[in-house]
Amino acid sequence: MIKGHTVLICPDRYFNMKKTISFLLLATSIFVACNNSSQTSATTDSTNTATSTVDPSKDWKFGVALWTFHDVDFPTALNRVDSAGLVYVEPNTFVSAGADFKDSVIGQLSMAGIDKLKSMIAQRNLKAESLYIVGDSTIDSWKKQFDIAKELGVEYVTTEPPLNMWNSLDSLAGVYGIRIAIHDHWLGFSHYWNPDTTLMALQGHPNFGVCADLGHWPKSGINPLEAVKKLSGHIIGVHFKDIAAYNNTALKDVVTGTGIVDFPAILAELRKQNFNGHIYIERDSIEAGGNLKSVIQEKNYYNDQISKLK
Repeated sequence: MIKGHTVLICPDRYFNMKKTISFLLLATSIFVACNNSSQTSATTDSTNTATSTVDPSKDWKFGVALWTFHDVDFPTALNRVDSAGLVYVEPNTFVSAGADFKDSVIGQLSMAGIDKLKSMIAQRNLKAESLYIVGDSTIDSWKKQFDIAKELGVEYVTTEPPLNMWNSLDSLAGVYGIRIAIHDHWLGFSHYWNPDTTLMALQGHPNFGVCADLGHWPKSGINPLEAVKKLSGHIIGVHFKDIAAYNNTALKDVVTGTGIVDFPAILAELRKQNFNGHIYIERDSIEAGGNLKSVIQEKNYYNDQISKLK
């Protein structure tokens, strides 16, 4: 997702924050090194020796992030999800709500408007248990996003919190009873391209978790399997996405199973970690005629991989 995120971080702001990010990464490296024997090793031992109690075919909540259909408005996107035979959706606040709302973006609707969107979801027997949100550098902008999330009844919001707002947003999440899943974009666009930065954000912030975007990490040269291992125990959501090559931030995603992401190994690792959350198909690129065909293809690929997990 690029549209709507530039209010959080953009290339210009990235370069302005370069010194801050470099310091955070250095501090995180020191933290990880100092705690390697007491924390990292313990996590590794537990995940390697423990028997998974999770049944992915029953316990994992598989669906689609509605950004996948950002070429259409909200009601049309829901119809496409319904046609694909999926149940779980992750809406976002920066796409059109539809003609009935004068094409206003979801993030600008009144609570009555949000209730109407909630009814649209329920009428199709779909479930929205997370929401992708963005805010600016003011706490008021984030409160508005959390108000929307609360009205929709979600369990967590997916976002990329500003570096200097970790404490205030963790507190806000606690007040609302809604967790924050930190999402990763790529180098030059987001400070969370490196999972070490995410690890540092998690420290001392009990309301933070992780949304692992598997297709974004490779753009910055990060192996997604290694990132998933590093973030063990913190992942509450996954964006099921593939990419054709490493170290190319200009690339857009490809259909899962056709790129370089090792999904069989990642799904096995998630099971070993006793992950028990949401996995959403997410397409950034838009294919001719829309992404419904590829979503169905990715659903079938996912189901095939789940059937092979031992």
